[in-house]
Amino acid sequence: MGMFSVSAVIMIAGSRGSYALAGAVTATGLAATALVAPWTARLVDRHGQARIAVPATAFALLGSVALLLCVRFGAPDWTLFAAYAATATTPNTGGMSRARWAHLLRDDPAAAHTANSFEQAADELCFMLGPVCAAFLCGTFFPEAGTLVGGVLMMTGVLIFAAQRSTEPPPQPRTPSRSPLLAAGMPPLLLCFLATGAVFGSMEVVTIAFADAQGHRSAAGAVLALQAAGSCVAGLLYGARKPTGPAERRHPSCLAVMTALMTLPLLAASLTGSLPALAGALLLAGAATAPTMVTGMALVQRRTPEGRLNEGMTLAVTGLLGGIACGSATGGWLVEHISATAGYGVPIAAAGSALAISLTIPPASDPPNRRQSLGPNSDAPH
Repeated sequence: MGMFSVSAVIMIAGSRGSYALAGAVTATGLAATALVAPWTARLVDRHGQARIAVPATAFALLGSVALLLCVRFGAPDWTLFAAYAATATTPNTGGMSRARWAHLLRDDPAAAHTANSFEQAADELCFMLGPVCAAFLCGTFFPEAGTLVGGVLMMTGVLIFAAQRSTEPPPQPRTPSRSPLLAAGMPPLLLCFLATGAVFGSMEVVTIAFADAQGHRSAAGAVLALQAAGSCVAGLLYGARKPTGPAERRHPSCLAVMTALMTLPLLAASLTGSLPALAGALLLAGAATAPTMVTGMALVQRRTPEGRLNEGMTLAVTGLLGGIACGSATGGWLVEHISATAGYGVPIAAAGSALAISLTIPPASDPPNRRQSLGPNSDAPH
């Protein structure tokens, strides 16, 4: 899954000569996913992971193939938007994996914290290798190679995952609980995920454009991988230590660190114009990602009503994907109309916005789903 976005940007920008178009197409796909994801999660809640994930992945794969064919054969621009929007049914496999850990470790919160941190690190590893593989395949063979190989890997992985029935949490056909959107503190928390997603979406498009401007487009994946590597290491270290203080206090601290570190890529790009310097800055900037995500998802678990945890976690994914879409489109526009260096201002503004919003989140009282906060239906994003 980490291959798709970079593959689409390289494939579309290479064939149509526009990063603005590439950013807009990927933003449309992510926005469609943000709308469809809660419904997919609700089906997973009611009918089980394997029963929903396999057909949902197969449908999303058809959208990826359609995008590939539209680019390959020069179809009109609107077909690119329609094809990429069809990938919106892609299930949140990382979240379903977290749900299994939560089911197995529901009586051990400390172990669940370690497991969730490990999953975040594993996600970062996948999204570290994905852009590298995508850039290598698109640059070495043909522009559509990244999308093609990514689709095969995704379908294979979901089939293997769905076959592990012994750890799958049981479905919950009905629940009387109210919507997670109405839970105390959830709206501003979801806005935090929206702003955090804009950090990720803008950083990806702007970095690809910056590498292209330096004449090293094929190196963009490796440069982005360093950001994920920094997050991967931070996630492992964060999970290895016992968290201190409530998540409500740790979340703004993590966002403050993220805001500060996001200034490093802008400084590297504007002061040096060097791709190696930018790579080092992204490595350091990525260190705040995993702790921020792990802490944010812990807050979502605490505030989601009983029996709706999968839906609540997927709403966080929805916010994240919506932010990625906005960040991709904004970053692409700045690259197109100003410069790639100016585009690095978007992650700083987005991280600062997330920090400001996090300070407005009221303290949690007794969680509405304390018994189930590590229950069978949690779902979390990359």
